[in-house]
Amino acid sequence: MKVANVSGRLSLMTAPLEAVDVERASAGRFSSDVQSAYERWDALTEFAATVTPGRPDAVRVRPEDLGNPVPSPRQVFAIGLNYADHAAESKFAVPDTPTVFTKFISCLTGPYGQVTLPAGGDVDWEVELVAVIGRYADHVSEAEAWNHIAGLTVGQDISERRLQLSGPAPQFSLGKSFPGFGPVGPVLVSPDEVPDRDDLELGTLINGEQVQQGRTRDLVFPIPALISRLSAVAPLLPGDVIFTGTPAGVGLGRTPQRYLQDGDELVSYVKGIGEMRHRMVAARGA
Repeated sequence: MKVANVSGRLSLMTAPLEAVDVERASAGRFSSDVQSAYERWDALTEFAATVTPGRPDAVRVRPEDLGNPVPSPRQVFAIGLNYADHAAESKFAVPDTPTVFTKFISCLTGPYGQVTLPAGGDVDWEVELVAVIGRYADHVSEAEAWNHIAGLTVGQDISERRLQLSGPAPQFSLGKSFPGFGPVGPVLVSPDEVPDRDDLELGTLINGEQVQQGRTRDLVFPIPALISRLSAVAPLLPGDVIFTGTPAGVGLGRTPQRYLQDGDELVSYVKGIGEMRHRMVAARGA
């Protein structure tokens, strides 16, 4: 199943750039509200099995019509230093427990469009596999963790490093939560439709240059471990979002350091799920 936000409406992709509007196709059984899908994930999964390619009510979709497939989660978790090569380039030891922070919900945005660069900031890129909760999870074991995942999508943990690293203690959540700093999309793919849910290639390109390329098999804490560790502290709610960490290749870890500039095109992908494209624009007056 591939869930999409098409012009603000809950949809199911039946082919590349072809979608069925769920509210209309279900004769009102489901709402058009995208986020509400996660509260009825089992029912939606059942309905999706009846939505096959070639339906007369399927419509063509332009990439720019696709929005964030998880637009208003109640909780957003993000994991730092979750690839050994990224920990090394950041000059940290590989953690023995997940490094957890949040991105504020107001930073979330869709898979295409513009991102404004804050004036005077050093804005970095961090492509990530994003997991979305489909069933309430409280003290879930690693063995049961995948049963609580609705699907996987692509994310960018865009980071303004000056604010992030300011003060006596790092300001991770603030530095990573400017408007547009949490792109997610282009679709949410259920784990059964992903080529290998435990080994996916992800990467970043800037103006066509590959700057990140990694595989999720190298996660220090794979998704089942994250679900188990997080749910032991905070119950995970349907529709919650987990940014699982970024591989090496970020601008902060380069010599000399490199940051996003006005006009740069940022492409973020996870093979088997999709890609996002964003254009960086300078803040007004910058």
